[in-house]
Amino acid sequence: MTIRIGIMGYGNLGRGVECAIKQAPDMELAAVFTRRDPKDIKILTESVNVYSVDDVEKFSPVTGADPEHAIDVLIICGGSATDLPQQTPKYASLFNVVDSFDTHARIPEHFANVDAASKGARTTAVISAGWDPGMFSVTRLYSESILPAGATYTFWGKGVSQGHSDAVRRIDGVIDARQYTIPVEAALEAVRSGSEPELTTRQKHTREVFVVAEEGADKERIVNEIVTMKNYFDEYDTTVHFIDEEEMARDHSGIPHGGFVIRSGKTGWNEEHSHVVEYKLALDSNPEFTSSVLVAVARAAFKMSQEGMYGAKTIFDIAPAYLSPKTGEELRKTML
Repeated sequence: MTIRIGIMGYGNLGRGVECAIKQAPDMELAAVFTRRDPKDIKILTESVNVYSVDDVEKFSPVTGADPEHAIDVLIICGGSATDLPQQTPKYASLFNVVDSFDTHARIPEHFANVDAASKGARTTAVISAGWDPGMFSVTRLYSESILPAGATYTFWGKGVSQGHSDAVRRIDGVIDARQYTIPVEAALEAVRSGSEPELTTRQKHTREVFVVAEEGADKERIVNEIVTMKNYFDEYDTTVHFIDEEEMARDHSGIPHGGFVIRSGKTGWNEEHSHVVEYKLALDSNPEFTSSVLVAVARAAFKMSQEGMYGAKTIFDIAPAYLSPKTGEELRKTML
């Protein structure tokens, strides 16, 4: 059976989802939905139409859409700051959905809101899928379960954070912005040594922001709003640079990212043996990798919905085999 995927929002993440679907043997793109004028959106898949968000309900299996045209999973590609808290509960009442909500401090709240909508509609909704939260989350869980005596450290970057950049762009007077997260090298090496240092959030990373401001904008106010932004910048040493649009296009057009999850732990009766587990990502395109995770998770969401596993879920609730298009027999033969 081919899984029909809908894309809600066609920015960097939406385009990445479209590319990832092309590589998925068991999926097809059914429709793209946008808040912009659909006539202004040119997608890569020529055989697929772009629709207004106002038309999305016509594709909902919950409201009785023709099974031949209904969307099996809607991948929601909005930003975490303001879009996903509203969109995911709304669309979870109409579809199986997947999002990449990445404001860690608000995940429990977001989960509860989506869970209520999803259970009421008997849909499956996977939130916070990506690489962190997402793949890094799984690594933390596995390594802490295996090495319960120890410490876990997560480092991000150097790279562009889409969520943080989007949050800055929403500040009044900002035309464009890129936010780089940068690990503190001394902290990284101390962790890799297995010494289990105690590090504050501020000691592990710095943040650097490049901003294109509107002419006449109050730059002092913009800087203050950035460095005091709760859940984004307030716990970090943050440097803000104001540049022009030409420099932004020339020097900051790429969206690389990556990072490390490191678990150091002890085993033995007297904890005499030390171990270090390290998981690394080096991403040429943050949105395209995140999109690839979303598409694999959409496959899992579809399988789980077929088994009646309704409500909000996270990457922790997904059996690894659900992410793969291969059968259990194929997985056991080729990967185990």
